[in-house]
Amino acid sequence: MAEPIQSILIVGGGTAGWMAAAAIKRSVGPNAEVRLVESADIGIVGVGEATVPPIRDFNAMIDLDEAEFMRETKATIKLGIEFNGWGRADSAYFHPFGTFGRGPTLGEFPGSYFALKARGKAASLEAYSVTSHAARRGKVGERSNDPRSALAGFHTAYHFDAVLYGQYLRKVCAGRGIERIEGEIVEVLQRPEDGFVDHVVLKDGRTLKADLFIDCTGFRGLLIEQTLKAGYEDWSHWLPMNRALAVPCAKVRAVDPFTSSTAREAGWQWRIALQHRTGNGYVYCSDYIDDDRARETLLANLDGEALAEPRPLRFVTGRRKKLWDRNVVALGLSSGFIEPLESTSIHLVQVGIIRLLQHWPDMAFSQPNIDGYNRRLTREIELIRDFVILHYHATQRDDTPFWRHVSQMPVPDSLSERVEMFRDRGLLFQVGADEYFSQGSWMAVMMGQGITPRAYNPLYDYQNLDQVAAGFEQTRQAWAATANALPAHEDYLKAKGMWAEEKAAAA
Repeated sequence: MAEPIQSILIVGGGTAGWMAAAAIKRSVGPNAEVRLVESADIGIVGVGEATVPPIRDFNAMIDLDEAEFMRETKATIKLGIEFNGWGRADSAYFHPFGTFGRGPTLGEFPGSYFALKARGKAASLEAYSVTSHAARRGKVGERSNDPRSALAGFHTAYHFDAVLYGQYLRKVCAGRGIERIEGEIVEVLQRPEDGFVDHVVLKDGRTLKADLFIDCTGFRGLLIEQTLKAGYEDWSHWLPMNRALAVPCAKVRAVDPFTSSTAREAGWQWRIALQHRTGNGYVYCSDYIDDDRARETLLANLDGEALAEPRPLRFVTGRRKKLWDRNVVALGLSSGFIEPLESTSIHLVQVGIIRLLQHWPDMAFSQPNIDGYNRRLTREIELIRDFVILHYHATQRDDTPFWRHVSQMPVPDSLSERVEMFRDRGLLFQVGADEYFSQGSWMAVMMGQGITPRAYNPLYDYQNLDQVAAGFEQTRQAWAATANALPAHEDYLKAKGMWAEEKAAAA
């Protein structure tokens, strides 16, 4: 057995850097040194404010106190995403977290649903999601561990201020013995014999040496790309969005427990309600709209007064060809970027960290272990990529050049196969245990945007469909009643001590 890793240097702070620091320190404990170097002069992107349910597991893994975390980051609860104008210009649907139905007959909800739908005996898909019922009513609650409960399928995530999340993790890490080094890296030195990174040099002349380097330097990829030349796989032919404008506005109403995504002329606009403000942004393709018009569109569609000038971002959707090369692992924007349509940016940081811990190296840095990490994570990223492409591929819109382009563009074969199998007979499947988006998620988006199966599995005709229909109706009523009984979003946060203003007032 080779010698264990003794020192880890995380290059770059922000959400990715401090998430990595907290998780790695928790795992290595006193057995290895964990340090993070960042410069106050280098800004962070920090616009991501929406997450998916696994963030709850990550926060628990690094022992965060949920109420404190929510107060510190001005967080709210997220139950899913409302999509406006994606299927047709006048359409709307909801992609909820959690499950649909109770899983009747053959253990699958979709087959029974399509059999009933064909006979006019099923309601809308949303009616069988307790999470959707709660979101539409502005209610939230907690998932139940009792499989018989309506809330067994109730999954939640968070909206939070990503800059505040990074700052909060930085404070937590400081209390756990993780050294923060202030400084700007001006040079990266490699070992001549194998090209491994040996040390970095700061602007003031200090040198920082480590066994393992974690690159969290954002789009520039200081170590993984500028130094090791890992290469980049460009996906803009499938996901042509290349710019975004982000701006906060004043809070003018009760906070919605969901993200809103509204299709615009050349992309889409997000709306995310936090405790203290509302986050907004326009993600667009500059081939179809100029920056000034995008800015005007964004500012014209805010709930309240803009609290700052829109902040521009430029990006190329894709991933590093090597996510781990030699003794450098890229996390966050250093590893690549998928637009935030399904709130997966922070999730991919989390997945990269978890997979790194599962593939933790020793000083031998065995290539089979590194290759396994790269294959596994690449596959997970590609599956998320396909799900995001689906939203554009499935549109029925042809009212602007942008929507005509994305509706007609070629898509990966892996996505085409899934769509055609669903369109043919409503068949849904997951590629493997590591795929994040569930069958329910695929079903919600495809049906929400107008993809209807031509047929369904004929085995479902052997059921007593009147009895199944009665069960579905019982479920619909139970889910609606359960959601109605939940507390209002803000009331829940205040009762749980999660509301920042309440904490300040009490003090």
